[in-house]
Amino acid sequence: MTDPNVAGGVSSVDVASAGVADDSAVAHKPRSLGGDAWRMLRKRPSFLISAAIIALVVLIAIAPDLFSSRPAGFSDLLHANEGPSADAWFGYDNQGYDVYARTIHGARASLLVGVFATVLTILIGSVVGIVAGYYGRLIDSLFSRVGDIFAALPFVLGAIVILTTFNAPGSNPGAVTIIVQVVVSIAALSWPVAMRIMRSATLVAKQLDYVKAARGLGASTPRIVFRHLLPNTVAPVLVYGTIALGAFIGAEATLAYLGVGVRPPVVSWGVMISDARDYFRVNPHMLLFPAGFVTITVLAFVMLGDGIRDALDPKAR
Repeated sequence: MTDPNVAGGVSSVDVASAGVADDSAVAHKPRSLGGDAWRMLRKRPSFLISAAIIALVVLIAIAPDLFSSRPAGFSDLLHANEGPSADAWFGYDNQGYDVYARTIHGARASLLVGVFATVLTILIGSVVGIVAGYYGRLIDSLFSRVGDIFAALPFVLGAIVILTTFNAPGSNPGAVTIIVQVVVSIAALSWPVAMRIMRSATLVAKQLDYVKAARGLGASTPRIVFRHLLPNTVAPVLVYGTIALGAFIGAEATLAYLGVGVRPPVVSWGVMISDARDYFRVNPHMLLFPAGFVTITVLAFVMLGDGIRDALDPKAR
């Protein structure tokens, strides 16, 4: 008599064993570097807190009207210099502007400068670094020396020279023009760091066996660079970019404070800090709130970058 648990010579026990084996194979399937990094990051409170702060700042920059019913230009001279209250959470400045409304609306300009300066810095540094590291010899020496020249320039002094050269005393460039100038000046003085990181990663990656095999099989230079080198060298540069973004937001505030960066009619945290510097003793709220937003945002990007760096570092596992 045929066993009802046997069909075509395969028992239910065999089927169950095969299912367990399949589940075990799935459970022991090797994870990717990104999967391991994400699993590690989810367990870090500092990463979660910094990511939440950055997400909030980005949302404020995209849709400031969700957080403030007043425009950045709202002014009421009858309440000038008043401190924080239920009507104005951050108080009013010496011209009657609502400090809270201007802080909310100023997030967009500060974040835009930081993002575009970071993108431009990463693009310039990555291109120069991967070319120098891949070709080596004369090209590497030439690009490295050029990078050393730019890296030797003091950041603040170099930015002042660049911005005052393009803007004669008394000139009043448009909002877009001055933002572009600030972005370019920051990137021009910061790209050597990204170049050195990319160059070092390229020097290591091009010695790997699969890169040598691709070169031996006659693969073209663009294919080797974009298919083999770039995916294995971009991670450390992106980590640097995350940390640099926060630093560049602070650089925007520094240049605005010195009077050579973003300026009115653009509203940014740096502009607000610059406007409040002469009134700090009398009305400290004018400076403390925008400066607090700058500090918290910069700290959040630094914490995020540190977390990503540790998660992508195999030695940290």
